Amino acid sequence: MLGVLCYLKRDGHTLMIHRNRKPGDVHGGKWNTLGGKMEPGETPEECAAREVREESGLVVQNPRLRGVITFPEFADEQDWFVFVFTCTEFTGELLKECPEGTIHWVNDEDLSSLSLWEGDHIFMKWLDSEKFWSARFAYGPEGLRNHSVVFHG
Repeated sequence: MLGVLCYLKRDGHTLMIHRNRKPGDVHGGKWNTLGGKMEPGETPEECAAREVREESGLVVQNPRLRGVITFPEFADEQDWFVFVFTCTEFTGELLKECPEGTIHWVNDEDLSSLSLWEGDHIFMKWLDSEKFWSARFAYGPEGLRNHSVVFHG
């Protein structure tokens, strides 16, 4: 599975979704950023823009690719490959309802207190790095088994 994550940032806050709407959601109960699966023929940038628009109503400009994550055998024994973006330029009005869950601007200082995937606590610290990174996060039934990262540039 190919996908994207797009962290929208504004005035010391990050737009997050509390995944509480879809029964059987692999992310159920967790807090995630905006993102999702790439469609055939779509570039990572196009996917980021589409997912942000669908989930939040906002239109991104100039998303910045920060890194790539491999999640081996993440769900249904499928590897997930995810392009990670940040974006500080966007327009539009925030949707009142998100199909994935409830959406909130969260103070960056409070992000670490949210119920995130264990790996998110690690790689979110790299989002402001000037170096591009490639990471691997391996999960098992008990949670995060191991991770590795290579910083480029």
